[in-house]
Order: sequence, then structure tokens, then C-alpha cells
Amino acid sequence: MKRTYNYLSLKSQKPKMGLKQSHTRIQVINIVFVLAAVILTSSRDVNGRKVHHREYYFEYSSINCREHSGSLTDFGGVGDGTTSNTKAFQDAINYLSQFESEGGSILYVPPGKWLTGSFNITSDHFTLFLHQDAVLLASQDESEWTVIEPLPSYGRGRDTEGGRYISFIFGTNLTDVVITGDNGTIDGQGEPWWDKFHKGELQYTRPYLIELLYSDNIQISNLTLVNSPSWNIHPTYSSNVIVQGVTITAPVTSPNTDGINPDSCTNVRIQDCYIVSGDDCVAVKSGWDEYGIAFGMPTKQLFIKRLTCISPSSATIALGSEMSGGIEDVRAEDIVAINTESGVRIKTAVGRGGYVKDIYVKGMTLKTMKYVFWMTGNYGSHPDNNYDPNALPAVENINYRDIVAENVTMAGRLEGIPGDPFTGICISNVTIELAQNAKKLPWNCTDISGISSAVTPQPCALLTQQGEEYSPSCDFPTEHLLID
Repeated sequence: MKRTYNYLSLKSQKPKMGLKQSHTRIQVINIVFVLAAVILTSSRDVNGRKVHHREYYFEYSSINCREHSGSLTDFGGVGDGTTSNTKAFQDAINYLSQFESEGGSILYVPPGKWLTGSFNITSDHFTLFLHQDAVLLASQDESEWTVIEPLPSYGRGRDTEGGRYISFIFGTNLTDVVITGDNGTIDGQGEPWWDKFHKGELQYTRPYLIELLYSDNIQISNLTLVNSPSWNIHPTYSSNVIVQGVTITAPVTSPNTDGINPDSCTNVRIQDCYIVSGDDCVAVKSGWDEYGIAFGMPTKQLFIKRLTCISPSSATIALGSEMSGGIEDVRAEDIVAINTESGVRIKTAVGRGGYVKDIYVKGMTLKTMKYVFWMTGNYGSHPDNNYDPNALPAVENINYRDIVAENVTMAGRLEGIPGDPFTGICISNVTIELAQNAKKLPWNCTDISGISSAVTPQPCALLTQQGEEYSPSCDFPTEHLLID
């Protein structure tokens, strides 16, 4: 449903805090699915009459429209690549937060290079929009990065014990927040952080680019993220999250630059994303060992569609290794991976507890891979020595179908846990073309059980082959998730 001729002009109040006497107006044309907007500034001519100056017209998809708006330049922003805009961002967000109960607000970032330290989104019903020629440059001055407590489901930082640097764009307890643009760029300028990581000089865990906690109705879309210090997008303890049309790139040798990591979240859709990474392109998580078990919040009802991944040392989609709160009902389809270590990898270990179950993957096209299927029951890496060695993970009902792969070193490496096998694995309609330097043994399976049909090369004996008359389909669920 579109409103073609019902034009609605929406005005913000004049900026406070001694800002220049101009204001920004946003004109919304279609307020249902696709929003078209004109950002205008106004001034007075010599006769005192108000004159509007058109700055930029843009269309964008959003879960909601906003009634109030402002441009970063209205709050003293300077896009020269060297002036700090940390105060301008926080002033803009603080000012616009007054409209959260009056139709919400949008902060427009115009063309330019906007150097800034980390900043917090504090308002519900808020949109951050980046022009296609806008680049947010993350400050390399550590004094602009607050140190915060570790996540309760992790118990410590990932890089170091104790706290962690706050994420570049951070928010908690938010509702209806959109971070989007016309393919504008967020540059984490991560190289100094990577160097400190390699040299063991970090005092605290590196910051992520975007992290929203305890939030609902979140959209992150139509952006380019480059050179994050660590993980790129990290929705945590949240629900109803959409990540769509995002390009993420980092050197394939950069440490822990995961693309999108939903962590203890419900109802998440990741769609139409392109990721080149030094770690997993998508990593599904839910807490670490005894901390994740105690926190007890799973990631579930996750849908991944039309993902393209390049990551020579990691997975296209990883489940774990921090999965102690549980991972269930994950669906992935239309996935492309090139020069990537593995297609889907399940990572867990003794002490993790939790579960990975009801996983459905179909329609993967893979080229130049080390593994197509990889399950690891001895991943190790514990937050401390207080984990419970009797906390064994359950891995069950794992389904793969309709996969084509070429130039593959090893078809499958499936390693469960002795005394705690991974069960209910189903692999169907899979064709794997091995590389010239492929392993002599295309499959290696221990402590697993399942069935297979129409798989080339022939799977290991623990994946019992079914005759054509009993051919399993590894069915993909027919009912839709709420987020789909």
C-alpha cells in the first residue's frame, strides 16, 4: 500500500543550545514502506522572508517514519575528517530525544568525513541516516572510548579479563531504532586496535562498531561498514531485529572482525548482505560457559537469506562457540561463499552446556572451500577455570539440503563429543567437487549420527545412506517466522 499523493510535511522545533537560527525540515512522501525525504534548511532573505534551501532528496526503507528531524551541521558538526564531532553527535541525539513521544526523530548526516568518538543512542523512535557520501570515522583516541562492564552472559571481555571499550554506536533499552543510509560508510579505523591485539598491548576488549542491548524493533540497513576494531554488528539481548542491505569489509587477516553476531536474540532477519571478513561472516551466539548458562537467554527464530561471504580462515555461518544459552530454530537459504574456510560450522565444547538444535540450511553455492560441513566438539576457549566440566552441549536436528560446492579440500569434518554425540544430522541433495589437492579421506566423522541421501562424494558410515524410496528431504519448515 502506497500513498502517492498524500504529501506530509513534518517540521522540527528550532534547535536549542544557542545553535544558529535555522532548522531542518523533512518531507515524507510515502510513509508506509519506502520513505522519500527532502532535507531542507531555512534562512531569512534581506526582507526577512523565510527561504528554504534544498540540500538532498533521498528514499529509504524503514520500519517507521519520523515527525522531527535535524542535520548534524545544525549542532556544530564539521565534516573535514579532522575535527572531532563527538559532542555534535551527542548534542544532536540529546536534543532530538525530546521528540520520542511526539512521532520520533531522524538525525541526518550529510556528505563529509565526520570524525567522532563513540556515541550513545538514547532515544526511542529514532533514525540515524547517513548520506551516500557521508563517512563516520571512528576516533583512534582511546580517551574517547568509555570502558564499560563485560556482558553478563560472558563474565569478562573477549580480548582481556575485566571490562571492554564501549561500542562505536551503542544503545541499551531502546525501542524502534533505525540505523540506515544511502549506503553511507562507517569506518572503524581498526588497524591500531589490531596491532595492539597482536602485540598483547590491549588493556580492555576492543570496541565493536554497532551494539544495541536489551532493545526491540531494530533496523540496521543500507550501510557500508569497514575496518571495525573487532565485531561489526552485535545485537544482544534483543528482539525483532532486521539487518539488511549491509556491506561489511575488513582485511581477511584482521583479527575477530566478525560481520554480524546476533547474541541471545529472538526474531532476527539478516538479508541481502555482503561480507568480507577476518573471522566468521555471521556468528550466532548466546553466552559463554557458566555465565551464559546462568543468564539463560537463547538465540532463536533467526532467518538468514541472500548472504555472500568471503573469509578464508573462518565460517560463512558459525553457530557458537559461545552458545551456552542455547541456539534454536535458525534458517538459512540462498547463501554464497567464495574462498571461505567452511560453509556452516557448529562450534562448542565440554563446559559450554546449552544446545544447538533445529537448524535448517538450504540453497548454498560454495567455491574454493576448506570444508563444506564442519562441526567441532572440542573448540575450547573458556572465560576462566570455573566452568562446569559436566555441562555438555546438546547438538541435534541439524538439516542441510540443496548444496553445490566446488574446489573443496574436504567435504565434511564432523566431530562430536565422546559420550555426548551430535545427533539427528540430515544431509540431502549435495554435490561437492573436490580440489586437486583434496584430502584423501573426504569425510571424517566421530561421535555423530544421522542420515544422508544423494550426496557426492559418499558420506561417512555414521551418516546412514537412505535408498531412493526412503530419501530424506531434510525438510525446511513451511511456516514463516514472525520476522520473515
